[in-house]
Amino acid sequence: MTVRVALVDDQPLIRVALEMVIAETEDLEVVGHAANGEEAVQLAADERPDVMVMDIRMPVMDGIEATRRITERGDGPKVIVLTTFDEDDHVYGALRAGACGFLVKDMALEEILGAVRIVAAGDGLIAPTVTRRLISEFAQRPEAGPPPPVLDGLTDREREVLVLVGQGLSNTELAHQMHISMATAKTYVSRLLAKLGARDRVHLVIIAYETHLVASTGRPPFPSAPRG
Repeated sequence: MTVRVALVDDQPLIRVALEMVIAETEDLEVVGHAANGEEAVQLAADERPDVMVMDIRMPVMDGIEATRRITERGDGPKVIVLTTFDEDDHVYGALRAGACGFLVKDMALEEILGAVRIVAAGDGLIAPTVTRRLISEFAQRPEAGPPPPVLDGLTDREREVLVLVGQGLSNTELAHQMHISMATAKTYVSRLLAKLGARDRVHLVIIAYETHLVASTGRPPFPSAPRG
């Protein structure tokens, strides 16, 4: 199955570079590109891509507002935000807007393609160089919006899984640490998504922080990035 990708960035060189690399793959195809958020919203409606790779700082409409408008429809594409964490504080807004992946622009193009595949498969992407630190600080901010879900409906085992997801473990790592099968690990994550009304794995990580199941330390607390 081919993943349909839309590229949104006001820098033509970035769009061209990504499109050239994607053109060499068999499982990804570019179905459109946009230079600002307003064009991105229209592109999402017209082409209905599976994944949009979205810059934040753009003219006319920024990537945060575009992400919010695209994801609020419910059946829109998944959005991966391209950011430079140390310079772009607006990425916190993208978390609340519904983005399910965060990448830094200096990552290798092949890593970005891998991220597109992960997000298209239904998982949120937690990049080791940005999102762990990002979510930790995000959870400490007073303007976090609506309160996190109540965890009373979770079993002790489900709480344990939520803590491990919040610590950045992949399904493979969950299965290994909890001595369960990969299928069981995936089932636990699916139950958490349903019970907590979470949109993806990144949202589960946010919930783990906001409910204080995982401590916000301000430093990357995880040994490795999710890989499955």
